[in-house]
Order: sequence, then C-alpha cells, then structure tokens
Amino acid sequence: MTITPALQQTVDDFHAMAESDRLQLLLEFADELPALPQRYADHPDLLERVAECQSPVFLFVEVADGRVHVHATAPAEAPTTRGFASILAQGLEGTSVEDALAVPMDFPRELGLDSVVSPLRLRGMVGMLGRIQRQIRERALEL
Repeated sequence: MTITPALQQTVDDFHAMAESDRLQLLLEFADELPALPQRYADHPDLLERVAECQSPVFLFVEVADGRVHVHATAPAEAPTTRGFASILAQGLEGTSVEDALAVPMDFPRELGLDSVVSPLRLRGMVGMLGRIQRQIRERALEL
C-alpha cells in the first residue's frame, strides 16, 4: 500500500492502541479538523457535499504548485465523520498530486476501526477519499 507519511503515522498510531481505545483517538482527530479558510467559510457553495456520508460533510481541494490542500467541514454532532475528514485533510495536506492519488481506496480499513465504527461510516470515509482524489485530478488538469 502506498500512503503518505502522515497517513502512515496515523495508521501506526491507531494500531499502537487497543481496539477499544481507537474510537477515542478518532474523536481526538475530530477536534483537530482544521477550520475552513475564510474564502470557503464565506462561500460554502464552493464546497462539494459528500453524499456517501450520512452527516453533512463538505470539502474542497486546491492544488497549488503541485501540492494538495484539502479543506473540509463536518458538524461537531458527527464526531466520527468529522474525525475521518480530519485524518484525510491532515494526512494529505501539502503532499504531491501523485502521492495523494496513490492512496488506495481501501485506506480507511487500514485504520483498524472495523469493530468500533459501522461499515456505513467506513464507506463514508471511502466516499470522502474518492471525492478528494477526483477533485485533485480535476484541479491538476486545470494547471
């Protein structure tokens, strides 16, 4: 599997914990979701809804100088979804287009959360990753 160093560190952090403690780590990521830059906070219409998520998750990807910047928002009332968005936003921040596109779609399963979150939630994270990668491809073509 080819993932970014930041995503690999996250996988390692989850696997260093007992399965029963992994949900708590996911909730900590929820608290660390970077705030939207003002240019997106003022224009939520620029963000794409992730329909695969039960909770309203919106994201936008920028590619500047060959580097990826993921911006996401999810409600505080949906901490697992918010945690997944945070993992992806932080894990892909500043990576190259090639490295971000190399992350396999089954990456969410690598976190070892199968026993603590529902398959529907994991599919939501896969949906987020798919939309991020599609936006990366679109933005890279615009350059």
